[in-house]
Amino acid sequence: MSSDDDRPGDGPAPISWEALAAELAATREAAERRGDDDPAAWDAVAAELAARVSELPGDVVDVPPVPLEDDGDAAPAAPTAAPEPEPAPEPEPEPLEQLDPDELRGGLEALLFVMDDPVDEVTLAGALHCDVAQVRTGLADLAAGYDARSAGITLRRVGEGWRLYTREEHAGIVERFLVDGQRSRLTQAALETLAVIAYRQPVTRARVAAIRGVGVDGVMRTLITRGLVSEVGSDPDSGGGLYGTTPLFLERLGLTSLADLPELAPLLPETSTVLDEHPDS
Repeated sequence: MSSDDDRPGDGPAPISWEALAAELAATREAAERRGDDDPAAWDAVAAELAARVSELPGDVVDVPPVPLEDDGDAAPAAPTAAPEPEPAPEPEPEPLEQLDPDELRGGLEALLFVMDDPVDEVTLAGALHCDVAQVRTGLADLAAGYDARSAGITLRRVGEGWRLYTREEHAGIVERFLVDGQRSRLTQAALETLAVIAYRQPVTRARVAAIRGVGVDGVMRTLITRGLVSEVGSDPDSGGGLYGTTPLFLERLGLTSLADLPELAPLLPETSTVLDEHPDS
């Protein structure tokens, strides 16, 4: 096979893969026409092409990318794991308010008044939506104000919480009121509430209020203070407390048991009387 690449005075002609492929195809066609399928002849052609390619500078040979053959026995490539989504940014906490001193004092008094147990500063700050340091300052000012005017109540820190107490100087007045109150007669509202509890026990406050048609919280406190009513359990449906009468109730009425209570039916008004008094019912 002749070549014109070695002409004196000329550099090697640029060769591309397309040109080599065309020359190889032409050589193969000529061999097929001659009926020459000798492998040795093809080895000689391949060796000559390899020699020609190796003698050329690298920048004149356009080497195409070699595609990877699909090997059926090769293990499949591991799937690329999808990138984990970035966590959503946490919402910034709402800025705390800076309460006016009068507003802070009123809010603290209201919360402390309804609390039965000592309440800590963090809980108070959360309810007022203000800074704990401001609550701490407000509590100290509130306690100092009670002491400065010798108020009937005082604010004291108990353990980790704060609670309102009656002032020790007025203990005699409070004791006398409670003792005299035990001896005073029950109001009509207290008697009606006590009757509902006696006949419907155990019963919740909400049920008593529904039967009487009015709120009974104040009356219930009176009956509990007198020792005539006590909490005997909790309602499985609502979770509210269940109340019943105490042995002191039986003792004051001269009864040995609840079975000795008089029948309720004779005490109820006639239906016609109820309709006359409440025509819209």
